[in-house]
Amino acid sequence: MAEATSHPGESFGDAGRASRPPSAASAPPILAALDVHRTYRFGQVEVPVLRGASIEIGRGEWVAILGQSGSGKSTLMHLLGGLDRPDAGRGTIEFDGRSVNLGAGRSLDRYRNRDVGFVFQFYHLLPELSVLENACLPGLVGGWFGHARAAAARRRAGELLEQAGLSHRLRHRPAELSGGERQRVAIARALVNGPRVLLADEPTGNLDATTGASILDLIAAQHAEGLTVAMVTHDASVAARAQRVVHLRDGQVVQD
Repeated sequence: MAEATSHPGESFGDAGRASRPPSAASAPPILAALDVHRTYRFGQVEVPVLRGASIEIGRGEWVAILGQSGSGKSTLMHLLGGLDRPDAGRGTIEFDGRSVNLGAGRSLDRYRNRDVGFVFQFYHLLPELSVLENACLPGLVGGWFGHARAAAARRRAGELLEQAGLSHRLRHRPAELSGGERQRVAIARALVNGPRVLLADEPTGNLDATTGASILDLIAAQHAEGLTVAMVTHDASVAARAQRVVHLRDGQVVQD
């Protein structure tokens, strides 16, 4: 993966994507869930959430995963991002042809820190840090920390925030921002390491329609630059912004 460095003329979030091959129908998927099951235990009760869900996401594609609350959308997103694992022996998550759920230690940490970027409904910004510090945080963790890398991450985060229209907010704390501004910081944070895939879990769910539309515009601009996007939502109008819509019901993909 490319280091968090910048180059003249880059657009918002395009670090690490200049050498990516164009999307092609015949190319293998960059990210896939293959017959995954995920069951949670609450005391003596087992609750199956995913029941053999499968999805393939092509390079440079924008896929929306549409489903009602409880359908397993967020669980599937967490599995795709390596934040959780399928039930033992019951399904595989693959990134670029490699199994993610068999990874461990630094390999899995690197996948979550470098290969994919995360955007959530509730932002998850650290309240004690400034906007700039929040945005550059992924560049400072994961065992690759050093003075040169810290400077590069800070520089890259500043560029992303400027392109997101937040150059006047760099020293502000999250509590001083609107919801839309917080989500823009979260997107900059997700892109600071130049990931190949953006995973967005209800990115507009906590925003009004107008602000939500501006966030989708921002994601669409990154997709136009070649970023692969997987987005979960319960809102059909939000899903309609994607190239392809996958319907998830009762823990299974029922329409693609």
